[in-house]
Amino acid sequence: MKNSFYIKSLGCKTNHIEGQLIQQELIKAGYEPAKNQDLCDFFILNTCSVTSHADNQALYIIKQFKLKNRNAKIILTGCFAQTAENKEALGADIILGNDEKLEIVKYLEYAENGIQSSKKEIHVEDIFSVKEFHHKSLEFLNTTRPSIKIQEGCSNRCSYCIIPYARGNSRSESIENVIKQVNHLAENGYKEVVFVGIHIGEWGREFNQNLLDLLKKIEDTEILRYRLGSLYVTEIDEKMIDFLKQSEKFCPHFHLSLQSMCDKTLKSMNRFYNAEYAKSVIYELNKNFSNPFLGCDIITGFPGESEEDFEITYKALESSGLSFIHSFPYSRRKGTPACNMPNQVYEHVKKERTKKLIQLSENLHSTFLSNNKNTIQEVLFQKKSAKNGKYLGVTRNYIKLYKESDESLWNCVQNLNLRDYEIE
Repeated sequence: MKNSFYIKSLGCKTNHIEGQLIQQELIKAGYEPAKNQDLCDFFILNTCSVTSHADNQALYIIKQFKLKNRNAKIILTGCFAQTAENKEALGADIILGNDEKLEIVKYLEYAENGIQSSKKEIHVEDIFSVKEFHHKSLEFLNTTRPSIKIQEGCSNRCSYCIIPYARGNSRSESIENVIKQVNHLAENGYKEVVFVGIHIGEWGREFNQNLLDLLKKIEDTEILRYRLGSLYVTEIDEKMIDFLKQSEKFCPHFHLSLQSMCDKTLKSMNRFYNAEYAKSVIYELNKNFSNPFLGCDIITGFPGESEEDFEITYKALESSGLSFIHSFPYSRRKGTPACNMPNQVYEHVKKERTKKLIQLSENLHSTFLSNNKNTIQEVLFQKKSAKNGKYLGVTRNYIKLYKESDESLWNCVQNLNLRDYEIE
């Protein structure tokens, strides 16, 4: 048996899938997962870098780990490892970029063999030189709603965003490999899949296809239902809506990458739509689907965002027909245009605006639940909740439902009236 490892992934669903792929590759190579990070030989931290807080979180985790386990080697990978300027100062023994992390076995073998060359301790290549998608898929799954990574990178250049510099330009999994993964999961009893990536709306562009082409093929598989990751409003056109509303498999759960509902702010962000267009898409989604879950991302305190600008966004969201708002304060990222913009907003102002949007989100979601209270919904049960000991299920439109049951409810689908159960 080779040495043991413990992996911790931070950030988005894509990063967590990649963490599972890393674990899968290590197990295949004979490494043993450690139950406790204090007892592992290799500690792998798969980082996020979407905000400065995420960077600081990674540094804190490394510092705390060293206090508990001085003998283990620390492997730092992910977006922070890719973008950090002074990699030697990060406190890790081995640093792997986002493209290198899925080849982690060979780098751990260097360490096991006692190879200490500094040249081999930092493996981070230019991410923009990467042109191919890593055709790796998960084989070991412990969830009822597995995610399939269909896309990597982003070719947009929003003025606030570091992610293209961490992930590179957009590249896609082939339609054949996606279908193969979906069919494999369906054959093994899985009923739902979630399609994720850094910017899934860009799927297929390099081989003259688009996301709708892929979804039409999914309709011919045996999977019961599927969900989509975050989309830009510009990617949800009339053809997409017409197809999805007739789909037998699509879950009416949309997460929209909005970021603001103020035209001035959107222009500064380098977003290629205005608030009126975003409102029109939200209106069409509510009109064409029955009680769809409509979530969005909103950044508060972007450079130059005045109190009036924020109020424009707030009022637009208040009347939008959305179900949920994921709001977070703007984070200054070195290397992005927004970092050097004038009129940076004070941190306490950002936090106050975020707090207001969190409260608004709670109000919108409460209304959404009320609108669904007396409806019959298809519920997929996935696990026993640590919160109340009941089984947690999820409707197609992303309402969480709790039901008393034993283990037999795992991975079962039932049509239930929501009024009879605790929902959130």
